[in-house]
Amino acid sequence: MSQRPDFLAQRTPITFVDLFAGAGGISEGFLQAYTDKKYFDFILASDINENCELTHEVRYNEQLGLDLKFICQDIMEDSFLENLKKQIGNTVVDVVTGGPSCQSFSLSGRRRKFDKRDDLFHHYLKVIKYLRPKYFVMENVKGILTKDGGRIKERILNEIRSIVDVNKVPVLYSFIQTELNELTPFQRSIYLAKLDIETSAHEKKETYRDVYFSMLQERFKEITRGIDYKISKSNQSVNTARHGLALMRQSKMREQIKAQTIQLKTKTDLDNDTYVDGMNDFIDFISDASILEKTINALEHMKSITETPELISLLQWALGLYVKSIDECFDDLASHAQLEGKFPQLTAILNKVRLYNIARPIVLNSSDYGVPQNRERVVFIGCRNDQSLISSIPATVTPENKVTVYEALWDLDFIGNGEEITQYKKIKPKACYAGLLQSRSCDSQPTNEGKLYSVWQKEGRLGHRFIFDKAPFYVRDKEALASPLLHRYEALLNHQTSTQKEAVRQRLELIAKCGDYNENTKRVLKEHGLDSDKRNYNVLNPEGQSPTVMTMPDDFIHYSAYRALTVREMARLQSFDDTFVFQGKRSTGGDKRKVEIPQYTLVGNAVPPLMARAIAQSILEKIN
Repeated sequence: MSQRPDFLAQRTPITFVDLFAGAGGISEGFLQAYTDKKYFDFILASDINENCELTHEVRYNEQLGLDLKFICQDIMEDSFLENLKKQIGNTVVDVVTGGPSCQSFSLSGRRRKFDKRDDLFHHYLKVIKYLRPKYFVMENVKGILTKDGGRIKERILNEIRSIVDVNKVPVLYSFIQTELNELTPFQRSIYLAKLDIETSAHEKKETYRDVYFSMLQERFKEITRGIDYKISKSNQSVNTARHGLALMRQSKMREQIKAQTIQLKTKTDLDNDTYVDGMNDFIDFISDASILEKTINALEHMKSITETPELISLLQWALGLYVKSIDECFDDLASHAQLEGKFPQLTAILNKVRLYNIARPIVLNSSDYGVPQNRERVVFIGCRNDQSLISSIPATVTPENKVTVYEALWDLDFIGNGEEITQYKKIKPKACYAGLLQSRSCDSQPTNEGKLYSVWQKEGRLGHRFIFDKAPFYVRDKEALASPLLHRYEALLNHQTSTQKEAVRQRLELIAKCGDYNENTKRVLKEHGLDSDKRNYNVLNPEGQSPTVMTMPDDFIHYSAYRALTVREMARLQSFDDTFVFQGKRSTGGDKRKVEIPQYTLVGNAVPPLMARAIAQSILEKIN
């Protein structure tokens, strides 16, 4: 495949990088988006799993003819950023997208405390700080808004607003040094040292932390000089404060121990057993928050045995400032500026120092963007301070014109139990649902000049840009990709059903005829000897939208065939074109699900391309 010269000639490329790329749902949507003057140029993707890399290589390099680079590595590894720098080179990246793994944030299933994946946002933002894109998009499940009482969401917003333009920081330094006259020398030094920690290069942070805690420990020595020597050595509060300062100073060692402990939990799959509480308590015990609380309480008790309680109050303040984000430190600084009547001056400086602006998280439902699925997701869109703020993603279809399940699947309903079909077959719409079929534009808006949703799926949505001169194909692994004779070309791929026993088929049909998997249905199943331990079944409603597509195909029952869905059918519900082939194993089970990403998981975890397209379109229209 190659890109159409006439499409490229009149448009400016906007480069983008897709992290946590998975199957490529975001990437696919961004490649579909364009305006009269701009389009997205796909530079690099990354994910930890080899099948994600394989699917990207086949789709974007083999089929679309792009020169896409792929980093197959854990973003939390120390060498990831260096690898990224090497691959990117001198290329300016305009937009970064990514959906950090969201399993521990999900509203479905148990949430794990201290899950390794909770900290992926921090590593995502490290990439943002390095690349400094004009826009970045972080996608996640809606559950992230309520996790830990909303504290995770606020942490994300604070960290985004804490990304600073290091070139503008000297102006803030000067303001603190010369304009805030009511600050004590200690406060001034602490503010400046905190800025040094937060804005310095990674390799210098430890040096500035040492400077910060040297000042705190010097202040503590000053306080203890006014306390009787024997008391200062034996008093529990004094010793707790002294040791707390020492522990806080060793933040790098504690973070390493914490990360290793969380990694150990992940590797051994500790959850809901007798080990978990002890592990969690230990991680809590060595955290900044826990040590800070004990240290500040100890300092509070020391006020009764010293003649300088005001020095202790300043030390408590400095400890609290250390664990705050830059954004929270700016709020703290603003309180002093307010008292001195210099708040407008500080605000003007901070507007230049903050590199990114962000509105509140945006909740999107994929069905509003032409996807036949009610899938709610949250996006955080960071806008560099020289770009326009994006606070909403306009819907592309009205509630009464949403794409239905029947529109998405009707023309694939020719497959039986235990079959694989590789050619499309002509079938007639069911008379009772024929009225649901309507002509639509590429992004699913109803129009007389358009095509059926199913036709868009067959033909694909990239014809405006790419010349399709190579048919879609499937390979099982990277070794097969390297051998052209093992490339499997078919008109229709990923359309295969599992062989189900007669009892299973009877169970699914009975559930479908009952219309829902509720207590009454379970009673009927039991009466027929067809009861199941499975927690959930969703009977698809042909006249509405599907519930959120998950990674387990047997969560869904086809509305008329009374079976689980094929990978291709699930991909249709996600709005992936039929020309997009999911590579590798079709499915896997047991412990292998922790390390393998088969086709069903690739589909279920993906961002729907049409929803990603709408996000991309908003960025293209705003980006300067």
